Amino acid sequence: MRIKAKSVLICKGKKLEDYEGNDRPVFVSVFEKNDPHLNCQVPKKRYDYETGIHKVILKDLKIDYLLAGHDIVINDLEEVSVENDKNGHLVVTGKQK
Repeated sequence: MRIKAKSVLICKGKKLEDYEGNDRPVFVSVFEKNDPHLNCQVPKKRYDYETGIHKVILKDLKIDYLLAGHDIVINDLEEVSVENDKNGHLVVTGKQK
């Protein structure tokens, strides 16, 4: 799916206590301004992947990895594409300025 966005935040959710697999819940939040973690923006849209993801693949994007929360911020976007390849991979590509 292609999404018009200025920035996205990719975050890992907490896995269920009784689950022993390697995949984790992942959510992708879409924003209209850069650095959403710095000014408490509300996302324009949020995409949740509750199960089946064990790897996020980022292709040809400049990213920032936030150590405090283990989150990934991608700024200066024109558009972003997020695809679940059904092999446990969430593939993220996009156009940046």
